[in-house]
Amino acid sequence: MILSTRGRYGVRAAFELALQYGKGPIPLKSVAERQNLSDPYLEQLMAVLRKDGLVSSVRGAQGGYMLSRHPSKISVGDILRSLEGPLAPAECVLDDQDKECIKADYCVTRILWEKIRDSINNVIDSISLQDMVDDYERIAKDFTKEERENHGKAKNLC
Repeated sequence: MILSTRGRYGVRAAFELALQYGKGPIPLKSVAERQNLSDPYLEQLMAVLRKDGLVSSVRGAQGGYMLSRHPSKISVGDILRSLEGPLAPAECVLDDQDKECIKADYCVTRILWEKIRDSINNVIDSISLQDMVDDYERIAKDFTKEERENHGKAKNLC
């Protein structure tokens, strides 16, 4: 299973907002520049995250985006499911597919796919944006000042 650009970029944008949490609205352009993302594409992602209650926006000259809750209260799973939909290694184990498969009651591979799905969801639900910020701060102490300021553009950062 490979996450789409939508999910990966959405996590990066939410991470940037988590880094700036408590500083008020962050301009979209600032998030895009720091994470090396396209403004128009980022706007589309933020619209979905806003609709799902994960970010809020403020209009005007001092406007921008901010997390709607503390970073410790938003999981990577929240962000990914908002942008990607349900995550599963096979279509037959998506939440709404239970009645679709005629072999569901005796399919051994379905049991495997369910275990993989559950493991993925357990991991992404156990990692908060605050966990990501804490990890970043732990490793960032070894970065130069320029790398810290441009973390999205630095070659050694994702």
